[in-house]
Amino acid sequence: MTRKRTVFGFRIMALLVGGGLAAGCNAPGQAQPSWTAEPEASPSTSSPTGTVTPSGDPTATQESGSPSPGAAATSAAWKTFSDAGKKVSFELPEEWIAQSVTPEEGTLAGALKVEVKKPDGTVVAALRTGLPPSAPECAEAARRPYTVISSLPVDLPALTGEGTIAPHVVFRVIQGYRYFGSFGITNIVGGADGQACELRNVVRGPAGKGDYSFGDLPVLKAFAPDEKVAPAKAFDTLDQAAKYVDEGTEFANVQRMLMSLEIKN
Repeated sequence: MTRKRTVFGFRIMALLVGGGLAAGCNAPGQAQPSWTAEPEASPSTSSPTGTVTPSGDPTATQESGSPSPGAAATSAAWKTFSDAGKKVSFELPEEWIAQSVTPEEGTLAGALKVEVKKPDGTVVAALRTGLPPSAPECAEAARRPYTVISSLPVDLPALTGEGTIAPHVVFRVIQGYRYFGSFGITNIVGGADGQACELRNVVRGPAGKGDYSFGDLPVLKAFAPDEKVAPAKAFDTLDQAAKYVDEGTEFANVQRMLMSLEIKN
């Protein structure tokens, strides 16, 4: 599949500081997944610098043409994961592990769940398919400012309609007692006026296929102090979140992995 990718990299403006921010083991009965090793390392990708735009639309960013001096390189060697039924495939670093596991209860027939882990067992991301549609309510008092740090369009099947956009690979931060960040693929508008109760890393799938999610967690929210944050990220400042995106090897690897996702049929 030929993809047209426009790369956006983002920097946090100093004026956004403060309270005024607007924003593998397989499941039983499954055959082993297939792997295709990639002998050649792909060149690293540099992102252009730009301005973070608080918005409910992941595409709402200002693009400029200068390369980012902090853009991180991806891993040197990559491989391709495909599930046993050849329904999905994606690339991942050679040293990472992808495992097909049993989907959560409530998913549609034929649903998949694939966990991606580092060699030490840390879960980096999970791909879930066959998710039932949901539309959580959001009370005005529960809304929190959020910011789109990174947003890349990706060619994936998706349902269109009110409240949706074209699918994007995003990294977004929502403000609570700290700045909580999460990466994933979405075609769901986050919220009006740069505020939301939660940010959904979910793509509305084609009719009859269910929704799907690929990211560190399906839903990002502003966590309470006594709640577990991982696998979401927590930052003291927006600048820290921007550096994770612009300068971190982990995010460079994750971004390439998410961009490589292919959904068959």
